[in-house]
Amino acid sequence: MNAYLFPKPYADFVQRLRVAFGFVLLVAFAWLSRPSALSMAIGLPVAVLGLLLRGWAAGHLAKDRDLATSGPYAYIRNPLYVGTLITALGIVLASRDIWLAVIFAAVFLLVYLPAVELEEQHLREIFPAYESYAGSVPRFYSTFRRNGSRLRFSWALYRRNEEYKAALGFLFAVAWLAFRCTLL
Repeated sequence: MNAYLFPKPYADFVQRLRVAFGFVLLVAFAWLSRPSALSMAIGLPVAVLGLLLRGWAAGHLAKDRDLATSGPYAYIRNPLYVGTLITALGIVLASRDIWLAVIFAAVFLLVYLPAVELEEQHLREIFPAYESYAGSVPRFYSTFRRNGSRLRFSWALYRRNEEYKAALGFLFAVAWLAFRCTLL
């Protein structure tokens, strides 16, 4: 069996609070961001790369029906989380606040990492092939070696997974940063 970093009761607890932690991040972002034109020029392209990775992953994910091994899942086991992390990094760079970086990092480590472990436990239970897949595809980084199927991106899956909501959230963040930039 696999060793996990977080006890299951803790992981279950923070999993239920993920949405609440999202609101904490939103308030911290709104309060602490101090963008400049330069910080936005650096951070926003990074954030867009994260959104593109998330969108690509969403177009290959049929939750609880099929084990996703195509698209970015052929290179990395958790592209949605990695995309979220890259997007957050870009937003933090654009926001220009070290405390925001600390808060985002803490939430990722203490909330999202346990969620990843729970999801991987769930996938092991419902997909017998997951153990082999997990043994050949890294969790959070890519070796850039394809280890999965070659199924094509599906806009229907993208829509079903409601990934457009991440894009809308990003547009809200950009609008807020632009507003804050004009005030500073």
